[in-house]
Amino acid sequence: MSYERDQDFGGNMTHGGAYPAGGGYPRQDDDDLRGASEHATRHAGSSGSSDLFSNLLGALTQKKQSLANEDVDEDDAVKQHKRFFGRDDDDGEADDKSMGSAAAMQALKMFTGGQSGNTAESSSQSAFVGLAMAEASKLFDQKASQGKVSSDSSKESAVMKAGEMALKMYLKSGGGSSQSSGSSLLGFASKFL
Repeated sequence: MSYERDQDFGGNMTHGGAYPAGGGYPRQDDDDLRGASEHATRHAGSSGSSDLFSNLLGALTQKKQSLANEDVDEDDAVKQHKRFFGRDDDDGEADDKSMGSAAAMQALKMFTGGQSGNTAESSSQSAFVGLAMAEASKLFDQKASQGKVSSDSSKESAVMKAGEMALKMYLKSGGGSSQSSGSSLLGFASKFL
């Protein structure tokens, strides 16, 4: 009888479906970004695919711990946002980092202005990161159609940079430590928007 119980226990350990394959990260972290692909796909429209966002979010989740220790270059992000979304648009080539920073800042502006869609999750980390990635996808397509994207930049890289920047903004704002992530980002945004 005890032998059977051991077998059951072993089976449960092996096949327990609580953690995704290749895990090693707290499930809460995975949950934080799980909806981001859906948000990004919805906001990007024809500019992005769920496969693109899902693949990049997988990589982003793995970088989360290291990103938490990186600074946010707020001045540069503001400058890039003015360049791409303001009246300072120039004829210079756009690279993935500048487009990513500008898209994350645009997402912050939309997010804190209540333009991110009135869903129950609209003030969550996944909604903010997804919005930034969608904005980067749209911005890349816009610049590519104008022939203004540097030759060594790719859409994947621009979208990834936006996701990284948005995640750093979110973590720096203290969004990860409180229930009200929207208000944390609002305080963060009020410094320079």
